[in-house]
Amino acid sequence: MTREFPLEQVRNIGIAAHIDAGKTTLTERILFYTGKVHRMGEVHEGSTVMDWMDQERERGITITSAATTCFWNDHKINIIDTPGHVDFTVEVERSMRVLDGLVAVFCGVGGVEPQSETVWRQADRYRIPRLAFVNKMDRVGSDFVNAVRMMRERLAAPAVPVVLPIGSGDDFIGIVDLVEMRATYYDEDSLGADFHEADVPAHLAEEVDEARDALVHALADIDDGILHHVLDGTAIPADEIHAALRKGVVAAKIVPVLAGSAFRNKGIQKVLDAIVRYLPAPSDLPPVTGLNPYTEKEEERPPLDKAPFTALVFKVQSDKYVGRLHFIRVYSGSLAAGSQIMNASSERKERVSRILQMHANKREEIDGIFTGDIVAVVGLKAAVTGDTLCDPKHPIHLESMRFPEPVISVAIEPKTKADEDKMMSALQQLSAEDPSFRIKIDAETGQTIISGMGELHLEILVDRMLREFDVGATVGRPQVAYKETITAPCRSEGRFIRQSGGRGQFGVVVLELEPSPGAGFVFENRIRDGSIPKQFIQYVEVGVRDSMVSGPLGGYPVVDVKVSLVDGAYHEVDSTDIAFRAAAGIAFTDGIRRSSPVLLEPVMDLEVVLPVEYVGEVINDINMRRGKVEGMFHRANAQVIAARAPLSDMFGYATSLRSLTQGRAVYTMQFSHYDRVPPGIIMDKLGHVTGLA
Repeated sequence: MTREFPLEQVRNIGIAAHIDAGKTTLTERILFYTGKVHRMGEVHEGSTVMDWMDQERERGITITSAATTCFWNDHKINIIDTPGHVDFTVEVERSMRVLDGLVAVFCGVGGVEPQSETVWRQADRYRIPRLAFVNKMDRVGSDFVNAVRMMRERLAAPAVPVVLPIGSGDDFIGIVDLVEMRATYYDEDSLGADFHEADVPAHLAEEVDEARDALVHALADIDDGILHHVLDGTAIPADEIHAALRKGVVAAKIVPVLAGSAFRNKGIQKVLDAIVRYLPAPSDLPPVTGLNPYTEKEEERPPLDKAPFTALVFKVQSDKYVGRLHFIRVYSGSLAAGSQIMNASSERKERVSRILQMHANKREEIDGIFTGDIVAVVGLKAAVTGDTLCDPKHPIHLESMRFPEPVISVAIEPKTKADEDKMMSALQQLSAEDPSFRIKIDAETGQTIISGMGELHLEILVDRMLREFDVGATVGRPQVAYKETITAPCRSEGRFIRQSGGRGQFGVVVLELEPSPGAGFVFENRIRDGSIPKQFIQYVEVGVRDSMVSGPLGGYPVVDVKVSLVDGAYHEVDSTDIAFRAAAGIAFTDGIRRSSPVLLEPVMDLEVVLPVEYVGEVINDINMRRGKVEGMFHRANAQVIAARAPLSDMFGYATSLRSLTQGRAVYTMQFSHYDRVPPGIIMDKLGHVTGLA
């Protein structure tokens, strides 16, 4: 088992952007020019390598993140192509967690669009070095300068062009490299594989000089060598500029911006060059840190093959040929197929029977993995997304992942008795793959309720269940995932006392409830006099958590409440964990009814792009849906309306918008936050309300 490429020549990158910005098309071109495929796939034909699911090819969108590996200039590049639709943001989130670098794709016409901001913020959270690629420069209305300006203004990105496009729209014919100061023209007959270089066009000389100066001065702020050249007025070798760019990118102090047209096969080689020149190798990054599950002390794992094996499970996928695949990123050490590892998250030992190098949905079996590799493993029984795999002799638990809460639910029922067991098995497999997909059984109706990030998310999951698992099912209408909280403090007592002749049950709990906006559930033990023994305290918290599942208004989960245990009583013989758990539930249920409970609903960020003549009608429609217009601005030849609106009033919006604008408007919608439902319309949303204080 030997390493194929030195660690310094490995790149783990993602490609992310707003929906329809051209991520998958860019990835297909990268695979073509690196020799991984011999025919370019097209999204509109349903023939792409990376969008391999039936649902992806039918809809022309990316639904699941797909991994592949290619090679360029003696470098190994592991690529994850991520979805752009907001309903599948969890796929982006878990990919970001394991990437070393990112290529953010922007539409040359739309510039920074809503989901562009979302993925950029996700990359900010994980401090991922980035390149920006302004795609679709062949489209009418494309504007490279405006796209860069939007990156700086809307993303606060240190965006600096390293190329300039030659022309735009139908006149886009090539690009000027601001580092090498040469123009590149692509041969369309060779699908962009052949190109020739020439001097900078005379009509662009002044613009190129200005952009070059801007690049040099941006680098002078982060590199002393470039600064000395600027102060001395000496020429700067291209190698020094490349080195300074790499330094700035790895430190996340600069974002080089490239340009091109993936569909027209222009500018892709420059992107590949930038990936290997500027984005970091695993060896450029600091050691990962985690907790030893036995000592609870923080430990480090440097990115070295000789270090103890450490990896993170970032995706689980069912495969009808090999069973369950666990996608992992190796942070340190090496591992041979057939080896035993420890799951530090569950403290279970398991065996990795096979290791697979993935190319979308195709597999290549390999005998071992090393630091920096992204692969799929077979044989793990109980691992889930976010688990840490490590050397049993050197256990470590890495930071897991946070996933958004679902905002929409539907009821689903099997069509026949035979479908019942198959449906639950299918749902459990799908929920294991997708952490943002939840299943629960309604205690009152017995219905199976599935929850997700949006209508399309649930539609795709149900479609997969019908096709992949051959389950017949009936799906109800979408319902909003409401939550409940309190707005006033309250003190409440719960007593659970049962005497039946023999040993009974005795537990008395006094709780103080208060609002905890944005902090989630907080439990505090303020008992100091021993009125409740320490061994029962944890069961008081469990009892409260059990009761938070269903609130007094509509039976929705209770959130953002601080609960303090302040007093209580126990019996030396009759007190049990069951008694204190029940008493805590009684106290919490009574207290929340007297704490002015309110209903919370998901509020969505809405952005509508439309011709200016329809602005009035669309704004009126948003207002009728309880929406609030946050701002308006121009983008290319269109008007953009930015608004916020409650999800419950946005069902069927696509049809309404199409009708209002004769099909000429498009919109994007993504979750923003939870907010209070106005008292006057609670009855409309719930049908009935009980327990209002």
